[in-house]
Amino acid sequence: MARVLLLGATGTIGRAAATALAGAGHDVVCALRRDPGDLPAEVRLADVTRPGGLAEAMGRDGADAVVSCLGSRTGLPQDAWAVDFDANRHALDWAEAAGAARMVYLSAICVQKPRLVFQHAKMTMEATLRASRLEHVILRPTAFFKSLSGQIARVRAGRRFLLFGDGRLTACKPISDRDLGAVLARAVTEPGWARRTLPVGGPGPALTPLDQAETLFSLLDRAPAVRHVPPGLLSGAARALDVAGRLSPGLAARAELARIGHYYATESMLVWDAAAGRYDAEATPEYGADTLRDHYARVLRGEVAVDLGDHAMF
Repeated sequence: MARVLLLGATGTIGRAAATALAGAGHDVVCALRRDPGDLPAEVRLADVTRPGGLAEAMGRDGADAVVSCLGSRTGLPQDAWAVDFDANRHALDWAEAAGAARMVYLSAICVQKPRLVFQHAKMTMEATLRASRLEHVILRPTAFFKSLSGQIARVRAGRRFLLFGDGRLTACKPISDRDLGAVLARAVTEPGWARRTLPVGGPGPALTPLDQAETLFSLLDRAPAVRHVPPGLLSGAARALDVAGRLSPGLAARAELARIGHYYATESMLVWDAAAGRYDAEATPEYGADTLRDHYARVLRGEVAVDLGDHAMF
């Protein structure tokens, strides 16, 4: 058991991590801007994006480990560097000064092939953590259930499921918040994970967007109805918005969002085998037991709501 400082506890994954950490018997402290009032942990009010914010909130109290679920909501450049790097770096600085032994950092599997600003911000944080004196555990999860739930409402309303290309361009092993929270809690004390970077997938097999569509229509007892969208539409939009973005910051932001959309429409969230030049589903580790099909069924039955936020993607 350890005293754990948890960052990003108001997000769905952070909440799951708080529950898993408390369930494992750890003494959990969450640093937040606002207290939601329903976390199974002590809350300290802090602005973690500001240097010294954690030190002011924690006072003379330390922690054995820091778990960071902090991540930018939009992936836009300013947000990415402020949260994915700066806020996490501030947490690392505090952890070193406070005498913590380990930091667990929630990164993303897409940093294997970085082309986007937020991916470079995460990679910079990974490198900074590896160079620190702390034992580090860097977790790179695949797709999240909520990120693959953006079309449930449109399909239930009788509209077609949108597929990029033939629907088989990409694949992933999505993981639930609960299962990822359990992995984060395990990473606090697992001795064999020290100083390692670990890909984290959910139960297999790997699913393509076409698989997701067929699963959803099967649960609705309807024949699949899909519409194919060329991925090039997103890359073309990004190029056009880049030109217009020279005159408008808002359009420049939309260009980056189009690039993010194109990336997820064309790249799998699986372990990348650089030598073979392909994604490898078999090499992508599997954790937990929750399946995307079960998640879709729970949403359709009204047992769980999905807060897509800025993370909806197909």
